[in-house]
Amino acid sequence: MKVNRAQAERNHRHIIDVAGQLFREHGFDGIGITELMKSAGLTHGGFYNSFASKEDLAAQACERAFEGTRERWESAAENSKDDAFSAIVEFYLSKHHCDHPGTGCALAALAPDAARHGGSIRSVFTRGIRSYIDTLSRAMPGRRGGLKRKQVLSSLSEMVGAVILARACDDPAMSKEILEASLSNLKGQR
Repeated sequence: MKVNRAQAERNHRHIIDVAGQLFREHGFDGIGITELMKSAGLTHGGFYNSFASKEDLAAQACERAFEGTRERWESAAENSKDDAFSAIVEFYLSKHHCDHPGTGCALAALAPDAARHGGSIRSVFTRGIRSYIDTLSRAMPGRRGGLKRKQVLSSLSEMVGAVILARACDDPAMSKEILEASLSNLKGQR
């Protein structure tokens, strides 16, 4: 049955959303096209009507994931009373974010995979990292110029690293300790 243009666009967006979640949960190589399309409720053949390759889908899914995280950061910053930076850090280093990689930050879920992949995925990650740096720079009070940028880069690195380590632990107490230590450190650096 032929699909109209509007339905094809909805299917395309749906595949990207499902892929974004599954890639963040299983890694780029941890899920195949057949499984992915089945999870999206679509046929395997429909994949090639929408995407040139799995890498094309992965790049688009990561781009959407970066946009979603940046939007949630901006919302947290806007809803904070006086400390936008702390609001972003608290959101990122939360137990909820740690426990739900499929809906969380692509950096914490997929950065090691992205480092092993080709140009389009790494380009998306580079743009995503830049957007996070820009968002954190606007939210971080005080410093200007090079010192502020170094602090933002360090803060982002600590945030991502803390989530990766907390997720790697099979000890819930240690996982919580990692998140809380980074949260305390980052809020104390402002």
